Amino acid sequence: MKLVYLLLALVFVTSCATKIPFTDKVKEDFSLTVDKNIKKVQFYTSSTIILEKSKSVGNKETSVDGALVASSHSDKNRVIIPSNTKGVFEAMGPNNEVIVRFEIGVGKTITFAMKPNSSSGRYYFVAKWGGENSGEVSYGNETYYASSNSSVAFLMVKLKNLKKTKKKDRVVKGMKV
Repeated sequence: MKLVYLLLALVFVTSCATKIPFTDKVKEDFSLTVDKNIKKVQFYTSSTIILEKSKSVGNKETSVDGALVASSHSDKNRVIIPSNTKGVFEAMGPNNEVIVRFEIGVGKTITFAMKPNSSSGRYYFVAKWGGENSGEVSYGNETYYASSNSSVAFLMVKLKNLKKTKKKDRVVKGMKV
């Protein structure tokens, strides 16, 4: 009975998937250069991506009783894509970028590309990084600013190693004359 449990545990452990970085080598090894093949791949984020936009409006006027009134309000809108969020392939960019969708909506995609002079080959989150430690990115046809921590996010995929061995034993009893 212990042997049966041990074999079941061994089969379960060997069939589990691990997440690995999505690289050009992975693309080549699994023939993911064709759109129909890459559309079948489930992508994941390696770390949290935070996009934020804010709008402030202020008015300065006088009230009925002659007092000066300064009023202001601001609206903040944040899009948080936690680590290990599932995404699907949307398109390939003109410079071999991978465009991934994490939610439904027009223009709600994130672009990932290899960093220049990077030896890792990983596809990192792309934004126009400025001097204020935030990157400008278009999301849902609006301009957002990514937090500096988002710059380390890269694409990952699951890799399963399936190894099957078929064994057939036969005991020969011999022959009589």
